[in-house]
Amino acid sequence: MARALSPRRQLVTTLAAWTVALLIFFPVLWMILTSFKTEASAVAMPPQFLSADWTLENYAEVWARSDYPRFFWNSVVIAVGSTLLGLLVAIPSAWAMAFVPGQRTRDLLMWMLSTKMMPAVAVMVPLYLIFQRLGLLDSRIGLVIVLMLMNLPIIVWMLYTYFKEIPGEILEAARMDGASLWNEIVHVLTPMALPGIASTMLLNIILAWNEAFWTIVLTTTKAAPLSAFIASFSAPQGLFYAKLSAASAMAILPILILGWFSQKQLVRGLTFGAVK
Repeated sequence: MARALSPRRQLVTTLAAWTVALLIFFPVLWMILTSFKTEASAVAMPPQFLSADWTLENYAEVWARSDYPRFFWNSVVIAVGSTLLGLLVAIPSAWAMAFVPGQRTRDLLMWMLSTKMMPAVAVMVPLYLIFQRLGLLDSRIGLVIVLMLMNLPIIVWMLYTYFKEIPGEILEAARMDGASLWNEIVHVLTPMALPGIASTMLLNIILAWNEAFWTIVLTTTKAAPLSAFIASFSAPQGLFYAKLSAASAMAILPILILGWFSQKQLVRGLTFGAVK
């Protein structure tokens, strides 16, 4: 049984946690504050706070200059589509590795994870040419496929970890009762691992929503998501920091709201199976 922390140690731990949280949140706070400043106040040195000129014109101009709903809808389709397609592929794969492991299962998992270490720019040219030949450039289905493949190792690893915590005897009992492979996965395994699947889904949506490299390389206008929407506010004349901050705030707000309302489910899923 874990011992209770002493008051002094609890205070130090709390202060350390708040310090780390504030350091992580500070860039977001700076961006939000900058989005309400004029361009002159945004680049003033030293930085202005109380003496800054505050305005809502940046948001009005960003909304007027771009079709924000279209960028937003593209992000939703790409993030959710790549997540659902990834789960469709990863759930049977993780089931096979967790309950019907082979001699090289662990090596296969490590190889899949090692692909995440490869720089994306290393495969940019061949992937671009393939998409050009297949007519998938500037298409949502193309980005769905790319982001699904990019995040698939993480999805498989997380689901494999959750599935390993489920007793195999339960699935054996389902087979003895006449359950088919489809019923075993859909009606027995999936409901038991639902917290883990939900957290995997939420994490993948966040990763797909925040992806910028492939969304800028493989799209121009028609399928461009919010990451390309942010990049469109950099001009040859220079960076307009206030407008760029306003565009960034509009891009991250939906995913911040999703993360805030789903944090309990996310934490529950990430700790699924951690306590026996």
